[in-house]
Amino acid sequence: MTETVLLVGGGGREHAIARAVADDCALYACASVRNPGIRRLADGFEAINETDAEAVADYATEVGADLAVIGPESALEAGVADALDDAGVYAFGPRAEEARLETDKAYQREFMEEHAVPGCPDYAVFDDVEAACEYIDDYDGDLAVKPAGLTGGKGVKVIGDQVTAEEAKEYLRDSEYDRVVLEERLVGEEFTIQAFVANGDVRTTPAVQDHKRAYEGDEGPNTGGMGSYSDTGLSLPFMAEGDYEAAVDVLDAVVGALPDYKGVLYGQFMLTDDGPKVVEFNARFGDPEAMNTLPVLDTPFVDVLAAARDGESLPELSFSGEATVCKYAVPDGYPTDPDAGAEIAVDEESAGDALLYYASVDERDGRLYTTTSRAFAVVGRGDSIAAAEAQAEDALAAAGDRVRIRHDIGKADLVRRRIDHMDDLRS
Repeated sequence: MTETVLLVGGGGREHAIARAVADDCALYACASVRNPGIRRLADGFEAINETDAEAVADYATEVGADLAVIGPESALEAGVADALDDAGVYAFGPRAEEARLETDKAYQREFMEEHAVPGCPDYAVFDDVEAACEYIDDYDGDLAVKPAGLTGGKGVKVIGDQVTAEEAKEYLRDSEYDRVVLEERLVGEEFTIQAFVANGDVRTTPAVQDHKRAYEGDEGPNTGGMGSYSDTGLSLPFMAEGDYEAAVDVLDAVVGALPDYKGVLYGQFMLTDDGPKVVEFNARFGDPEAMNTLPVLDTPFVDVLAAARDGESLPELSFSGEATVCKYAVPDGYPTDPDAGAEIAVDEESAGDALLYYASVDERDGRLYTTTSRAFAVVGRGDSIAAAEAQAEDALAAAGDRVRIRHDIGKADLVRRRIDHMDDLRS
């Protein structure tokens, strides 16, 4: 029996999901933007705002969906999984209460503390800006300043890295945040592990390192992610033996405290000289990390979804053993002043053997236009990070004009700097 799957969301992450399931199911999709890659793969597409839970559930019922995969965090916060579950459509994504693990950073830290989840940094939560500023003055060390709610990966300011203490206080006073979380600044190398979770099972995928800074050399403001890479195994070159397993122990502890959790659990970790610490959890695939993980997943993703729905043990995951490098093309001016509404031309044929994923673009009358976010990504695969990077770089001829790319992602000198950084910290 062929499954009927509804995909919610229209970005690069969702294009990666669509490509992972399209050959094994009848695929329908709904999103607020018309992603051309998803539309070509889907048997049906409906323009629906991802946060309109009732409309999404109605569409799922209309197309006879057996399963649904929810891409964006905004949809989870809006209760789309709740609405789908209540309509009798199994949603591979947590209900809104459990998605608070991502959507409420104060809850996230309090949850970790209450359930003794390892890797929690020192933190304090404030709903009074002046009290938060006093804490900054009194704290012996640098802090990460985090709005408690969703900010699309762009709201965090790190004292001693991105801003001074005075600039951090000015940022808080100029903001309209209801609550903020102040955390000890974690120093090390960041990495992500994504896990498929259902029925108490946790199936983890290879570690990925994302690059948040806008410009080459890790300069500039934070973005939603300019690109990422993974290695041929589960670990990354700067990780030591046992680091991956220690991070997986954190994910296991979360699921142990949330036995009904279902969907993707994404752990973003800082590898410090004292092992992995938790930067944050997400309740869905990362973007771009989904584009590193799903192309090398040999286990059919639809089999994972069906087992989750049927209350069965999730299948053990098998991967191709390839390294991956993802590089994003973003509108000129992104992220501070993106050139939205610009027409771009993407030569898909020039991508060669690399994979091309459309992200935040809008297709109108056969033409592509930028939005305020990342436009598309290319993903190279190979028997080493260097080989994958070369394939991705060759594919960037597809990018055309009016977009910008971080070419240094996955290059040998940048990876070497990560290794040297961890060696210095450990010594």
